[in-house]
Amino acid sequence: MICNRIQMIKTGKNLYFVKELETGYVVIGDYQFYKGYTLFLCKTHTDELHKLKPNFRKKFLEEMALVAEAVYRAFNPRKLNYELLGNTDSHLHWHLFPRYNSDPDPKRAVWVVDRSIRCTDETRPGKKDLSKLKSKLLKFLNK
Repeated sequence: MICNRIQMIKTGKNLYFVKELETGYVVIGDYQFYKGYTLFLCKTHTDELHKLKPNFRKKFLEEMALVAEAVYRAFNPRKLNYELLGNTDSHLHWHLFPRYNSDPDPKRAVWVVDRSIRCTDETRPGKKDLSKLKSKLLKFLNK
């Protein structure tokens, strides 16, 4: 699925694409139950962080931290959660979840909130909202 999303970025068809960095692509999450939810998709197709070449891995981690800082500054959460799982899609990708005091269970993992609540038509941003999210994030990515 990540490979398909990257291909869509390369062909200009991924509406959630924000910015290309040296080691990956920044995209807004399909669902915004956690406002500002962002992903950083690795340009190298592999399933484990330790399999990346050392210099690329170092740069990938540095860029992920820059993306995280931009998310934090753009959306002002109480806390930011970082996740690199790969259980469903084995292409390396970071999940960056802004967490707020208003979250249903702000001290537990985001996955505790059932997918049927997190991933609904109401939490999928429309074109106008998506444009605002992307602009806000891009402002801090460009600093």
